[in-house]
Amino acid sequence: MKKLLLIFLLCWCSHWGMAQQAGRLTLRGTLTDSLGQGLPEATVMLLIPADSSLVSFGRSDKDGAFEFKNMKRMEYLLKASYVGYLPFQFHVKPESEAVIDIGKQEMTELNQDLYEVVIKTARAPLSIRGDTVEYDPRAFKVPPGSSVEDLLRRLPGMQVEQDGSITAQGEKVKRVTVDGKRFFGDDTKAATKNLPAEAIDKVQVFNDKTEQSRITGVDDGKHEKTLNLQLKDSHKKGGFGKVTAAVGTDKRLAGKINYNRFNEKNQFAVIGLGNNTNQGGMSWDDYQDFKGSQSFNWGDDGDFGFGGGRYISFGGGDESLTIQVGSGGQNRGYNKNFAGGANYNFDTKKTKINTSYYYNQNHQDLDATERQTRFLESSAVTTLDTNSRRNLNRNHRLGVRFERNIDSLNTFILLSNSRVGDGTSAYQSMERYYRGETSANPLSTVSQINNYSDFNSFAMGNTGIYRRKFAKKGRNVAVSAAYNINNSDGLNTQRSSNRFIRTGLPDSTAVINQDNDTKSLRTQLKSSLLYIEPLSKRFILESFYNFSFKSDQVDRNVYDLSDRTQLNRNLSRYYLNKTDFHRVGTSLRYSNNGLNISGGLAMQQIHMNGKFAVDQGEDFQATLNRKFVNWTPNFSLNYDLKSNRFLFGGYHMNINEPGISDLQPIVDNSNPLYIRVGNPNLVPSIQHSGNLGYNMFNPGSFVRMYLNAYYNYYQNQVIYNQTVDQNLVTTTMAANISGGNDFGVYADYGFPIVKTKSNLSLNVNYGIGNHLTNINGLLNKTLTNSYSLGLRLDYTPSDKLTFYSNANWSIRDTKYSISTTQDQKIINARYSAEMNIKLPKEIYFNSGFNFSTYTNNRYDFNQSMPILNVSIYKTLLKSKKGEIRLSAYDVFNQNRGINQSAYQNFVSQEQVRTLARYFLLSFSYNMRGMNHSVRRNNRF
Repeated sequence: MKKLLLIFLLCWCSHWGMAQQAGRLTLRGTLTDSLGQGLPEATVMLLIPADSSLVSFGRSDKDGAFEFKNMKRMEYLLKASYVGYLPFQFHVKPESEAVIDIGKQEMTELNQDLYEVVIKTARAPLSIRGDTVEYDPRAFKVPPGSSVEDLLRRLPGMQVEQDGSITAQGEKVKRVTVDGKRFFGDDTKAATKNLPAEAIDKVQVFNDKTEQSRITGVDDGKHEKTLNLQLKDSHKKGGFGKVTAAVGTDKRLAGKINYNRFNEKNQFAVIGLGNNTNQGGMSWDDYQDFKGSQSFNWGDDGDFGFGGGRYISFGGGDESLTIQVGSGGQNRGYNKNFAGGANYNFDTKKTKINTSYYYNQNHQDLDATERQTRFLESSAVTTLDTNSRRNLNRNHRLGVRFERNIDSLNTFILLSNSRVGDGTSAYQSMERYYRGETSANPLSTVSQINNYSDFNSFAMGNTGIYRRKFAKKGRNVAVSAAYNINNSDGLNTQRSSNRFIRTGLPDSTAVINQDNDTKSLRTQLKSSLLYIEPLSKRFILESFYNFSFKSDQVDRNVYDLSDRTQLNRNLSRYYLNKTDFHRVGTSLRYSNNGLNISGGLAMQQIHMNGKFAVDQGEDFQATLNRKFVNWTPNFSLNYDLKSNRFLFGGYHMNINEPGISDLQPIVDNSNPLYIRVGNPNLVPSIQHSGNLGYNMFNPGSFVRMYLNAYYNYYQNQVIYNQTVDQNLVTTTMAANISGGNDFGVYADYGFPIVKTKSNLSLNVNYGIGNHLTNINGLLNKTLTNSYSLGLRLDYTPSDKLTFYSNANWSIRDTKYSISTTQDQKIINARYSAEMNIKLPKEIYFNSGFNFSTYTNNRYDFNQSMPILNVSIYKTLLKSKKGEIRLSAYDVFNQNRGINQSAYQNFVSQEQVRTLARYFLLSFSYNMRGMNHSVRRNNRF
């Protein structure tokens, strides 16, 4: 850590020292109109005359003055732009003077006669209009065959993380569009990873309205950072794409293809991949869909009203109650991935259609060893687990969005999203339980588990939204209706043998040999109504009503294999739960001069009606009929302080119904030493949340700052009480408890060391959490203090060299009230660097290095993992359409999955065998569309 900080300090001092050395110069001047009045906020840039590459940029002050300090003594092309004026150019030829003052320079107003001149001179590397920053990719060169993601990393103010997520001007990019149209829904990575950089004419970054604001017509003061990729005219005619095939050592194979065909009204794109190199085509949303937990999280679901307390989201919970098969995840173990999809957009002034289909298949082999210690009131239990998992998941996703502007007053939106999935999961485990903190303590239990699951699932969400404007400006009505369904079934086999070792007594053995057939059906009908009435120019009244009716039906039949026709009546259950929800509320919004304040109150009622029997068709043994009425306040603040400075905050109360897997009075014994029991007496949990933040971005200097603080307090939070018997068998039951809370502060600051050449950013994070659980009847309070620090340095002096580096440190300090001697600190650190070099004869070199450390001195756990990847490639064929590449992954052969965590009364360390060193030889071919000249009508 000290060495890395020293490197950053030396880089900073080096640039600072260079800036102060003799021979530097200062350039200043003033931009005026024809009357001699200064033009404020004009974009001013210094370019290299030879190739118009950007050296530095800024904005004029309120009097139209600008200044560039400590510039290298060389020739420059000074270019300035201002909306409605002809771009201004001045050739700077310094001699011996220390300051060059070009004085007042009059800019010429734009008229039709000068339009052709604008077309010829308007192109500039970067332009700034308000909160919109527009880049010309031709000024930020990347190697042939690069993707849009590679291009974005070169742009000032942009950051691309290793997972592909994008940060612009200090904020996470929520939406990426192509020519203003959706591309594979709202997946921000689909376009940046699959479109070629050479297809992009402009990159535009701006603050867009939220989806809720667009649908309702009410400006709520919130915004979503949006990135739009404007295609070149040459790529709007004909098709373009890229195909890659690779073969490597240890039978490694990989292939990838994308093809795109765009015009003014239509967009069509196809992507596909297949590999056994752990290169996932599966996004986080796809992985969650396999579990059924984020099926319809598309943002525009028609749930009107202020945030918090809405409850009527659809999805959530593992409805099928599949047996324990362990968790997977990309880049762990050995994965074979196949994926493909198509996207089609049709866009006119009145009609917008967006459709996308995506298929993903993942086959994973994973072998792991895990050590876990649980702290009891006066003792501890340590588990050593060696397990293997064989998972196969297949997933089809189809999405359709239709929007029709019937006329200037009426708009209709139809949304349909569906998912079909199936797969198998096999889990084998050898677990040893010890009475104490280490394996040197007496052995208590030995358990062998062999579980298998075969499942199918189908889910669909359909929403219709109608909005009407009225003659009175600001008066709007919006109504939505939706029907959702989530159906799954699975056949699970459970095989386990458990030997309990008792001091002075013979060992006892418990064997589980069962089949579990579970069917789950969830349906939901919901609707929302929103009425907006402007009381004056500054005050708006928003009234809403939400309704939802949800039915959960689970039929779980467990058979002992000794008699396949006879139900195990202790474990089998038929459960039917119906929940209806009503919420009515109103809020008053004040909006004036960038200040947007809203305060509101709603009353909501949740009615839960549940009943269960041993088997479907039998009399119900117990029923649940409960109503819960709550008042939910809400407050939000969004203040546009101008000059790209924003203050935001708010408070809301969120009420959530317990998950169906926690409500069902079912005993889940898939792990016979860790038994789960449902609790039908659970009540809805309440979360009070508040936050306050500030965001600033200076488009002239590209300095950015982001601050945010939050606090959560929980009432009737669902926790899992633990009871550990003399054989160390743990039984957990969901229960409600109040008193848990979280508090956190996050800060991020970034600035260019040398504009367009190097950037430095720093982020710090602090969080404290107090979480409760009962262990053998005693209340345990787990207090966790988390600290993290991150540094990032980007150095891009030219298209021949780029260097990106990161350093992140985190400390998790955990304290337990029931056993203070077990308090511990988990320390993780990660250092990474990537370098790209252009060599002679169109040869390129790329290297990436990651060094991770994992430390827990309490358990003498100290692991480090250096990972080095290198590749060398050359462009070939006509127009550089081909590329041949030789890559080496994990040169040191050190890759392995490592994870450590501490929560509630647990602490664990896990290591996973995963794909390590291999070599790959690949060939890529770029398919390019028609090349022709089209006269453009764009302004600077």
